[in-house]
Amino acid sequence: MSTPTRTGDAVTDPAGGAAAPGRILLLACAVTFLAFLDATVVNVAFPDLRRAFPEASLARLTWVVSGYAVLFAALLAAAGRLADTLGRRTLFLGSALAFTLTSLAASAAPTADLLIGARALQGAAAAGMIPAALGLVLAHTPPGRRAAALGAWGAAGGLAAAVGPSLGGLLVEVWDWRAIFLVNVPLGLAVCRAAARAVPRDARTARRLPDPVGTVALAVGIGGVVAGLTQGADWGWTDPAVLALAGGGALSTAVALYRSRRHPAPAVDRDLWRDRVFARANVSALLFGAAMYAWLLTGPSYLIARWDYSVLEAGFGVTPGAVLAMAGALVVGRRVPAHLQWAAVVIGSLLFAGNALLLWGWVGASASYAQIFLPAGLLGGLGIGVALTALSTAASATLPPQRFAAGTGLLMTARQLGGALGIAATAALLTGAGDRWRGVFLMVAVAAVGAAAAGWSMRAGARVSRPG
Repeated sequence: MSTPTRTGDAVTDPAGGAAAPGRILLLACAVTFLAFLDATVVNVAFPDLRRAFPEASLARLTWVVSGYAVLFAALLAAAGRLADTLGRRTLFLGSALAFTLTSLAASAAPTADLLIGARALQGAAAAGMIPAALGLVLAHTPPGRRAAALGAWGAAGGLAAAVGPSLGGLLVEVWDWRAIFLVNVPLGLAVCRAAARAVPRDARTARRLPDPVGTVALAVGIGGVVAGLTQGADWGWTDPAVLALAGGGALSTAVALYRSRRHPAPAVDRDLWRDRVFARANVSALLFGAAMYAWLLTGPSYLIARWDYSVLEAGFGVTPGAVLAMAGALVVGRRVPAHLQWAAVVIGSLLFAGNALLLWGWVGASASYAQIFLPAGLLGGLGIGVALTALSTAASATLPPQRFAAGTGLLMTARQLGGALGIAATAALLTGAGDRWRGVFLMVAVAAVGAAAAGWSMRAGARVSRPG
């Protein structure tokens, strides 16, 4: 595999000529914004969806969100392998076009079942976009500028979190639920057109396509676990369907991992986990994902329940923290050296834990939004931006260029799987007895402290790999 080399301000790929890192970063940020926006923007449209599809039960309509999340999580690892094997440009363009078309299909869906199907396909397309986009950024950005590029990429995800609830509320209020999908179409077409011109063809690797049986087993396994955890609170944790999904998913994942031990083209690059920094970054991403997604689900709901905020007001209420997440991502990307990224993981995770502990201690005593929730949200937002950017930077530093997308897919899979665990735990706590909010905030704090501990364990490997 030939690796890109730097020529002036561009990186030259032997297969496709010069690539401008800034343009590729902009395209990667655009698809990341769209993918993560669609993971959260639908939440505010539920009242409108229930009016549009009165024949559908609430449990079935939740799959408008869950269908996207399940396919997104299930296919990330496989998509990373495919991007490195087939070519990142090929998967990037194909996934972006598929995301655009499935968004159009969702906006025009005449029934709830067709909407759920379109959303599932949209999640599958998003799973292809993310590792391909980040793999392109890492491959075409000079090593000295990768941390800053990852900071900008992380800021795009923060921006999606910042504007998702408020943008969704505005679109639903001005038009209806179809607008939240239709807005993706012109943006997606613009990205496809720009990428076809700006992204050079990358060299095909000599690596074979990943084991099809293992790949299917991995996708089915992760999808089953995420689906079981997602539906456990609605269907009951002892429901046979929940047990079958979670248990069958775990078994299928184990089969995929077992096949990957000796297969010449494994579905999972298990040898990437031999690097201590990468393996521990995956553990930290899993725990931080559980804390972060639990918080993203709980924050707006708490504002609505505590002070009777409208959905739109709750969306704007969590926006300051998300804006600070963008700032934290940019600062870490530009200012923190590679050998200290583990410290940024620790600090960001502890900041996020502090946010949850602040709310846990004063959840019933806070008299106003500005007294407790705003400072806690700012603290948590900063923690998200710092921790996620540092995790991506630390993990990518251990990867060879020809495996950037595969490694990215594994890291993102860990984060999404953690998110499913966090959402499931949140749903169980919110439907249980006792002080529900305090239980959720304490769970978030414990998971964030666990992510900090995993980040601390990365320091020895970072010292060993430090240049010079």
